[in-house]
Amino acid sequence: MNKEILLEDLGLRDYKETWDYQEQLFQGILDIKSNNRKSGDQKITPNYFLFVEHPHVYTLGKSGDRSNLLISEEQLAQKKASFYKINRGGDITYHGPGQVVGYPILDLDNFFTDIHRYLRLLEEMVILTLKDYGLNAVRSEGETGVWLDVGTPFARKICAMGVRASRWVTMHGFALNVNSDLGYFDNIVPCGIRDKAVTSLNVELGREQVPMEEVKEKLLKYFQNLFQVEFSHYRQNH
Repeated sequence: MNKEILLEDLGLRDYKETWDYQEQLFQGILDIKSNNRKSGDQKITPNYFLFVEHPHVYTLGKSGDRSNLLISEEQLAQKKASFYKINRGGDITYHGPGQVVGYPILDLDNFFTDIHRYLRLLEEMVILTLKDYGLNAVRSEGETGVWLDVGTPFARKICAMGVRASRWVTMHGFALNVNSDLGYFDNIVPCGIRDKAVTSLNVELGREQVPMEEVKEKLLKYFQNLFQVEFSHYRQNH
């Protein structure tokens, strides 16, 4: 089993370009697994972790409802935002500048074959990171992601999650609002949930900006501890 993870920070990168890149890495792992099965080889499968920040984009999961996008194609263009229907779970979400997006592309055969556990550990990584900032973030029963003030009229989501898995290989991941323009969430029913708001770390802390690199470092530290892995850098900003 390979517990090394190749880490790459793509910087600000177009959503479709990043999605294609994820697919390439994802398919590469699947090909190795398929060849191993056919040939009896034991070639080690790699694991990747991509950080990225996207220009304004709305993405709709395969089980999502298109009507949860509340604006027209023309309005999308006016807002310089893109829209994609994609192959992860979940409904509609927004990505944009000021958001830390992480895409772990892992062969869970190298760790544990349990998607539920995988999602809970991703949530725990975010919960522990936010705790460092003095926020009591929690899960919301039956809803993937990380929330504040669950069970109150002030419940709000700070981190969305949606993954795809095939033969225990994962792609897509999480999006943590750090310095997000929350106005863009007004154009959708986030994750198809109508009665809860969305927030961002800087808003919760009453700060104009929270250093993105600082947040990434914390996320990686907790990911490393929770998954018991080692990171190595991989063609950073290629």
